[in-house]
Amino acid sequence: MNKEHKVSVHDMVKELKLKEVLPEINTKDIFITQAEINRPALQLAGYFEQFSSQRVQIVGLVEYMYLQKIIKDEVAADAIFEQFFGEKIPCLVFCRGLKPYGPMLKVARKYKVPVLISNSTTSEFMAEVIRWLRVVLAPSISIHGVLVDVFGEGILITGESGIGKSEAALELIKRGHRLVSDDVVEIKRVSKDTLVGTSPEVTRFFIELRGIGIIDVKNLFGVESVKMTQNIDLVIQLEDWNKDADYDRLGLEENYVEYLGNKVVAHSLPIRPGRNLAIIVEAAAINHRQKKMGYNAAQELYKRVTGQLEV
Repeated sequence: MNKEHKVSVHDMVKELKLKEVLPEINTKDIFITQAEINRPALQLAGYFEQFSSQRVQIVGLVEYMYLQKIIKDEVAADAIFEQFFGEKIPCLVFCRGLKPYGPMLKVARKYKVPVLISNSTTSEFMAEVIRWLRVVLAPSISIHGVLVDVFGEGILITGESGIGKSEAALELIKRGHRLVSDDVVEIKRVSKDTLVGTSPEVTRFFIELRGIGIIDVKNLFGVESVKMTQNIDLVIQLEDWNKDADYDRLGLEENYVEYLGNKVVAHSLPIRPGRNLAIIVEAAAINHRQKKMGYNAAQELYKRVTGQLEV
C-alpha cells in the first residue's frame, strides 16, 4: 500500500540537530511535503511570483546580508515579512549559526512558522537536508517478504506464506549474513535507480518461525546479525516445484520485477525437499555481483559452446 509522504519539522530538527529559535511553536504538527529546498532571495526582495512556499526555506550569508539592509526600512521590511510568512512556509532555517533579526521573528511568531538555526555552512546543510528529505519523503510501499544483506547485496525473498522465506533468512543469519526485515518489507524509491528496504518499527529484527514462534534476532545472534536499511539489488521468488514448468537453466536473459516504477532483477526458485536455500541464495548474490562487475557465467559458457561448434 502507498503511504502519505510527509515528515514533521520536529523530526527534521532532531535528525539534523537544529536549534529552535521559537520553541513555543509546536513543530510536531507542522509538516514538510517536498524534498526540494528554496533560498528566498527573490522573495526577500519582494518578488513572490512562482514562490515555492511548500519547501524548506534556507537563509545563507548572502540572504542574511541583504536582510541587514531591508530591515532599516521598517515599513517595507514588515510588508515583505508579512507576505513571506503569510505564505505558510513549513520553516525557515538560518545557516552558519546566523541569528535571526527581531522584526522577522515577530512576524514568524504571528504566523506560527518555526525559525531554526544550523551551524553548518549553507552548502553543507542544503546537501544534507535534501539527502534526508529524499529518503523520508520517497514514494513507498509495503510488501510481504524477507529482506537480507548477503555479501553486501540486498536480497528480497518473496513467495507465498509458509513456503520457507523466514527459514531461509534464519539459515543465512547463522551463516554470517544480516537480517533487515521479516514478513513485511517497506520499500522506498529514493531515485530512479535505487530502492531501499527497511522494516516496520514494531516488527524490526523479529522473525516468525512456524512451530516455534517469534524470535528476536538481534538479542539471539547479536547486533552484527541485523541491519536497519538495505538497497534492494535482487529479488528471489520462491515457488513450489512444478515438474511441468519450464524453468530457466542458463540465465542468458534477465527477468525483472517492478516496484514503484523501478525494475529489479528477479529469479524464480523452485522449492523441493532437500534443497539448501541459504547456499543457493548466497550463490545468487555472488553471481549477481559478478554480473554487475561485467562477468556473466552463462554468456561465457555460451561462447565456449558456440566456439567449439564452429571448430
